[in-house]
Amino acid sequence: MTYILDPMPQAIAPQSLARLCAFETVLLGHFLYRGMLDPAIRPVAATPRVVGTAVTLTLPGFDSTLLHHAAGMLRQGDVLVIDRCGDHKAACLGGGVAMAIRNSGAAAVVIDGCHTDTEELAALGLPVFSRGASAQTTRLTGQGGALNRPVSVGGVPVLAGDAILADGLGVVSLHAVELPEILAQAEALQALTDTTIAGVARGERIGDLSGASEMVARLTAPAG
Repeated sequence: MTYILDPMPQAIAPQSLARLCAFETVLLGHFLYRGMLDPAIRPVAATPRVVGTAVTLTLPGFDSTLLHHAAGMLRQGDVLVIDRCGDHKAACLGGGVAMAIRNSGAAAVVIDGCHTDTEELAALGLPVFSRGASAQTTRLTGQGGALNRPVSVGGVPVLAGDAILADGLGVVSLHAVELPEILAQAEALQALTDTTIAGVARGERIGDLSGASEMVARLTAPAG
């Protein structure tokens, strides 16, 4: 069995991450067709909004050897994104490894699989997103794996260097080359949303504000 280690990705510019952190994941969910992870991947505990640069990890079967190694390579603001290759039973992350990851300055961990030591993770304060808790754990078995290769997590292709946005509603992964356009779309939609909410607060009809009522009128067949 072999381990494949690609270089650490270029970090997303702090200015871009600051812009991204202004939005809830649900705002992006209004217009993205790709990038929204399976909603079954949820925060382990209540968490603030998180942004960071994706560091990707492939962990097959019961092997967490590469996770232990990668924990020592993480940088301030990285988000470790773990592809468990379809295993939703064995937990690859518990309190000890999470403490090491937190000590690196990493922003969060996203697992397409299980965690363990739920209370310890919550006490550590490291934001962790997973499919749930398990008493079955991985171990050092030498089965192989990959660091910073493309992964599939929550039904989404994630590349090392992607921008990650996560909050209580879920996780979004955005390819770095697409980030400027997505940020512009999000800022425009946020402005429109704020205007619509202000109008509703004044008592205006949401269908008039959103354009839905005009669309219905335009597409309604004549009576008779």
